[in-house]
Amino acid sequence: MSEQYNIRPMRFTDIEQVLVVEQDSFQMPWTSKAFVNELVKNPFAHYFVADDGRDIIGYCGIWIVMEEAHITNIAVLSGYRHQGVGQSLVKAMIEQSFKLGVQTITLEVRETNTRAQQFYRQFGFRKIDVEKGYYTDNNEDAWIMSLTFD
Repeated sequence: MSEQYNIRPMRFTDIEQVLVVEQDSFQMPWTSKAFVNELVKNPFAHYFVADDGRDIIGYCGIWIVMEEAHITNIAVLSGYRHQGVGQSLVKAMIEQSFKLGVQTITLEVRETNTRAQQFYRQFGFRKIDVEKGYYTDNNEDAWIMSLTFD
């Protein structure tokens, strides 16, 4: 499949369209203020978007602190899922992390979200722990997954 989208750093002016992706993807979507804080106030945050030349179709975020990174979120508009957009976003986060000297990347994923777990496994992430009651909307446990660079 040829990519018909571009991966680039998120800009402040992208937030409105990122919120559309966020609301399409999550039961508890982030607010505009949360994204503004990430882009303006958080020096550890690195966010990317996927655009189709006109609209934002996906985004992802990662916090990088010294040799550790943590994926905060990744989302793709439902009409663009299973077309490689999410894979490209994760690859961009991994590349950015590697460039900045990160040794380990972690993330949380719902225990029942087996599709996401399998998605992350394809990049080498593995389950390392369980966080009991992590998700506040239903008290669901989260898998902690990790990718370590050798």
